Amino acid sequence: MSEKKLGSQTFALACPPSLLGWASVVGKKEGDGPLGANFDLISQDSYFGEKTWEKAERAMQRLALTQALEKSGLAAVSLDALFGGDLNNQCIATSYAARSLGVPFFGLYGACSTMAESLALAALLLDGGFGTQTAAIASSHFCTAERQYRTPLEYGGQRTPTAQWTATASGAVILGQNGPGPYVTHVTAGKIVDRGIKDANNMGAAMAPAAYDTLKTHFSDTGRTPDFYDLIVTGDLGKLGKALLEELFRQDGVEFSNYNDCGLMLFDLEHQDVHCGGSGCGCSASVLTGVLLDGVKSGQYQNILFCATGALHSPTALGQGESIPGICHAVAISNTR
Repeated sequence: MSEKKLGSQTFALACPPSLLGWASVVGKKEGDGPLGANFDLISQDSYFGEKTWEKAERAMQRLALTQALEKSGLAAVSLDALFGGDLNNQCIATSYAARSLGVPFFGLYGACSTMAESLALAALLLDGGFGTQTAAIASSHFCTAERQYRTPLEYGGQRTPTAQWTATASGAVILGQNGPGPYVTHVTAGKIVDRGIKDANNMGAAMAPAAYDTLKTHFSDTGRTPDFYDLIVTGDLGKLGKALLEELFRQDGVEFSNYNDCGLMLFDLEHQDVHCGGSGCGCSASVLTGVLLDGVKSGQYQNILFCATGALHSPTALGQGESIPGICHAVAISNTR
């Protein structure tokens, strides 16, 4: 058994890569939320100066990556690989954003778990000695997601109480083999968990069992308990999914005092009409790069566990009567190696 493999699903990085720079770009609604002061760029224009929402999302990714590279003092050509994805068919926001960079590119799709997936793979590549610098990026846009997964905005469709608001946001992280930290120390790769949920407007219920499975596995594989971490954060279960996850652990006799969800952190549920909270690849990506990593770097947190969750469905599959597979990847980030 590899010394880097712990238990069934966790990888302990022998040479934890450093997070060299990160940046967040969000839309107006996200900027009006409780974390607004923490983002690098807030656009008052949902089109970001472009002619379509899909092109707007592409622009968000370029802006986030440019800002992250500037903060790390690197140029795009210095990247050995770029890992990223979005919610659009064929991940067109990411692939079109990357096409002019001339950088080896891995396009990913993990639904709302994409930021954790891209960060995990970018870190594992460096730990394996296959490069010196990589980047991880993810985004989502409310309007592109509504058009693809539900109904175009022009239809004026009603949203159910369990629905979540897809964030118009992007986050990018630059990683290096060496640097002052924070560091990615462990990755727990998630498995598909499907409990038969078929309601596309109830993502929290579909994803919570996957988050439960990955977190239980992480604690078992590493021998750590929840209180090892200053903060455990999922994304994006929202209000209902968070309550379900807490109940699943409560049945095991585990109570969390250090747990939050990116979908609840990004928006003010009382004053912003987002129903059960935020969702989308950009939700956890922007919270990670806008707040969490700054907290680790400043010493507010010594250790955090970033657990992005995804609902791996499509309108086609749901139309054929399929249920919604869930996934959750966990990335441990620490102030020290």
